[in-house]
Amino acid sequence: MNLENDFVINRLRQTGCKIYLVGGTVRDFLTGKINHDKDIIICGRSACEFAKEFADNNNASFIVLDKINNIYRVVMEDKINYVDITNPVNNSLEEDIKRRDLTINSLAMDLTTGEITDLLSGRKDIEAGIIRAVSEKNIIDDPLRIMRAYRFASVLGFKIEDNTGKILKKHAGLMSIPAVERINTEILKLFGGKDAGKILLEMDKNGLIDILFPVMIDVKKVPSNTHHHLDLFHHSIETVKQIQNIYENGLSELRSHLDCVDFGGETRLAHLKLAGFLHDIGKFSTWTIEGERHRFIKHDEVGADIAKTMLLKQKFSKKQIEYICFIIRNHIYPSAVISSPAVNDKIYMRYIRRAGDCALDLITIAKADRLSARGIEVSDEMVGNNISGLEKLEQYYIDIKPSLRPLPKLLSGNEIMELRGLKPSRELGGLIKKLHEAQLDGIVQTKEDAIRYIQLDKS
Repeated sequence: MNLENDFVINRLRQTGCKIYLVGGTVRDFLTGKINHDKDIIICGRSACEFAKEFADNNNASFIVLDKINNIYRVVMEDKINYVDITNPVNNSLEEDIKRRDLTINSLAMDLTTGEITDLLSGRKDIEAGIIRAVSEKNIIDDPLRIMRAYRFASVLGFKIEDNTGKILKKHAGLMSIPAVERINTEILKLFGGKDAGKILLEMDKNGLIDILFPVMIDVKKVPSNTHHHLDLFHHSIETVKQIQNIYENGLSELRSHLDCVDFGGETRLAHLKLAGFLHDIGKFSTWTIEGERHRFIKHDEVGADIAKTMLLKQKFSKKQIEYICFIIRNHIYPSAVISSPAVNDKIYMRYIRRAGDCALDLITIAKADRLSARGIEVSDEMVGNNISGLEKLEQYYIDIKPSLRPLPKLLSGNEIMELRGLKPSRELGGLIKKLHEAQLDGIVQTKEDAIRYIQLDKS
């Protein structure tokens, strides 16, 4: 982060007010990271009045974040950069700093002089890669700070120091207090971090996983088997790790796709890793044992249904729920495609049409799932063939994507009703679905084909 070249910083300086950059903004400056979300403390003026004036002068949007705690947001005209503005606690910068969550977020920089106030050795902890709580009381005052500690450890790759770890474990039960929307934000940021898999294990040791994801209590009951060298819970975490590895070492097209922020304010990668963590939650409910063989028939469908109920309760958005449940429901699909007796372009195209925007996402989770299951009946050759087949499917999609066009709507519902003499009904819905499937298969390509197909259908 270069302060001199940052247009938001320069505009804040031009106001002539006493302003301090605080928290993650200063940390990002010290570590050279790009920063789009500035946290500032304004002294000598009302934060609300300053925020409104700054928004008006910059053709930006003014938002009240927390009226009780006097926090306001200005979203800049580019819709990428924003500034969160408040006054210091009790008009004291020192007291404000001492009320913060972590030492790495306790630094304050005077925008006029560039001087950094570091009362709690935050700079030292940043340089050492340490997550340290400012105080136990601050964690108790806002238990969401428990999640924030784990989130920063995941995103920054920092280590939680021992005493802070004990505090987080001691007060894990308080995580039932914060609003689920606030918790969801931290969960997704955590999954977006490079060390998400590692931190999930640490959270589990400290009792957080069963509180945040009660479904994992049953998942933990499913042991390893001849196809899985890990029990189901650790297989789920290994899948998260493998998704991150695949992303880091993947094709540029894959990385660009998973870097997109298409819903929920976080990347597709973050959502995909959350889906990876949940992808087998249907296995406990479908678990049967035949001799030495463990079977989980339709666990993908059951898991998607469980996830939908859980995510609705936790108030995830409609688009987030649709994406995560689609990934869970179809995580086996890419491997089934490449295992077809005769793999050809027609089969590939059917997959691409069915998967849509999630074609690369599903291939990625299929790879991660395969690499996370290495039981005694799974040979290196089996794994190699599976990954090779998935990579061919991935490359086919990347090559053909620029020329892909959406499937045309050949017949409307009204036209189908007229052709078959129907009224709106379940039968009509079934015909629309069958026509779509016929298009996916390439059986129907023109309107004339569609008319003939509907007329000849005997259902």
